[in-house]
Formats: sequence, C-alpha cells, structure tokens
Amino acid sequence: MAIVTGTDQNFSQETSDGLVLVDFWAPWCGPCKMIAPVLEELDQELNDKVKIVKLDVDENQETSQKYGVMSIPTLLLFKNGEVVEQIVGFQPKEALAQLIEKHA
Repeated sequence: MAIVTGTDQNFSQETSDGLVLVDFWAPWCGPCKMIAPVLEELDQELNDKVKIVKLDVDENQETSQKYGVMSIPTLLLFKNGEVVEQIVGFQPKEALAQLIEKHA
C-alpha cells in the first residue's frame, strides 16, 4: 500500500477504518524530512497492519487545527477513526513499529 496524501477534504474518510498513522508535516521542516524515509520503510514492512497518511499542515490548516497540531512532525495513530496515540517530533522506526504493533 502506498503512502496516501491527506487533505482537509479526504481526512475523515482516510482515517475512519482500521489502523492509520497520520504524519502532520511541512516541506520546510527538517525533522519532517528525516522521518519521511522512516515512514516509507514502515509502509513497506507493515502495510498489511497500518495505512500511512501524510498531511501538509500549510495546505490543510483546518485538519491541523482540529487536532491541535502545534509542532511538526506530529504523528497521530487512529484506530477506526479515533486517536489512540500522539507522537511529537522525530522517532526511530523501532519506536513507531512498536506503537503500531501495540494497537494492531
């Protein structure tokens, strides 16, 4: 499963079913660029367990404000439309994988 681009318009649809990890990011954010390849690897390794959605906070301010995203990267883990975890800042792949496994 490829990483999905989230928008204000498709956000609730993309996060409503199953386990979804949402990366709130921006092109100018250094740590966001560092976490991008980590998310790519997770997507390849855990694609049957989790869907990954990337949401550009500059282009989708409504969703960012709704979830109180103040600093980026912020990762929210949704399970069937509900937020079950929130991580702020860069995290190593192992930490993210453990978090996903906990809710899978």
